[in-house]
Amino acid sequence: MNAVFNAVHMETTHEPVSPLVAQGLAHCYEGSNALNGVDLTIAPGSVLGLIGRNGAGKSTLIRAMLGLLQPISGTAFVFGEPALKLSDDTKSRIAYVPQQPDALAWLTAQQMLDFVGRFYPRWDSAFAKSTLERWKIQPNRLLAKLSPGERQRVDLIRALASQPELLVLDEPAAALDPVARRELLRELALRAGEAGTTVLFSTHIVSDLERVASEVAFLHEGKILLRCGVDDTKERYARLWLPAKISAAAPSQSLSRRRNEDGSLSLIVARDANGQWPEASTLPGARIDALGLEDLFVEIAE
Repeated sequence: MNAVFNAVHMETTHEPVSPLVAQGLAHCYEGSNALNGVDLTIAPGSVLGLIGRNGAGKSTLIRAMLGLLQPISGTAFVFGEPALKLSDDTKSRIAYVPQQPDALAWLTAQQMLDFVGRFYPRWDSAFAKSTLERWKIQPNRLLAKLSPGERQRVDLIRALASQPELLVLDEPAAALDPVARRELLRELALRAGEAGTTVLFSTHIVSDLERVASEVAFLHEGKILLRCGVDDTKERYARLWLPAKISAAAPSQSLSRRRNEDGSLSLIVARDANGQWPEASTLPGARIDALGLEDLFVEIAE
C-alpha cells in the first residue's frame, strides 16, 4: 500500500516537463557565429517572443531547438526528449511554421491539409476548412501559385489545425497584411489562454510582442542579452544619461553603452536585486529615462 501511495504521490507532484530547453547551443556559418552558447527554457503554457534584428540568429536557434539543425555544440530537448531523436508521438505534439514555407508546393491547399492531417491524432478538419474560407483562400489552388502571404496563411492553418501542445512560429507575420496579422495574434492569444498551448515565435515587429507575448527574449549576435516579462520592461530597464563631467562614474555593467559627440554617455541599465538603479543615477546631472519595449529593442540592437 505504501509503495502504491508513494508512486501516486510522486506522479501527482512531479513538475511538468518544459516543452523546449536549449543548453549551450552554439553554431556558425562560414566562420561567423550564429549562436554563441545559448541557454533558454520555455515554461509550459507561456508565450515567448524571440526578438532580434535580421541575422541575429533567431531562425538558427529555433531550428536547433527543434532538432532540424545539428548545432556545433550544446543540446536541446523537446518535452524531455533529445531534439535530434524525437519520437513520432512527440513530433505529433509540435507544430512549426518556417519563415518561408515551401514544402509540398505541387499540391493544392486542400490536398496539403488533407495529407498532413493524417499524421495528427487531434487534427481539426472543420477549423482548417472554415479558416480557408474566412481567409479567402481557394482550396483548389496550387500552393506554388499562391502569393507569399497566402502561402504563409495556409501553413499557419496547417499548424493551428493540428491543435499542438507546442507551437513554434518563425517570423509568422513577415508576409501578412495588417488585418491578417491581427487575426493571427488573436488566434495565438486564444490558443494560449484557452488550450494552454506553449508558443514560441520570433519577430522584429515589437507591436506584435506587446499584443500577445507574456515574455520576451532579446537575441543579439547569437546571445540572449536579456529575458523578462513584457509588462516588466518599463519597470526593470531604463536609459541612464551621464554628462561628460561625470561619465567616469558609469557602472561597469550595462546592456548597451554609447558615447555621444558631446562626451556624455548613454547606457541601458537594470534595477538591482533590491529594485534600485545604479548609484551613478543619483549624481547631480544624471538622468534616468523610462523605455518602452520598442525603445529598449532599438537601444540594444544598435
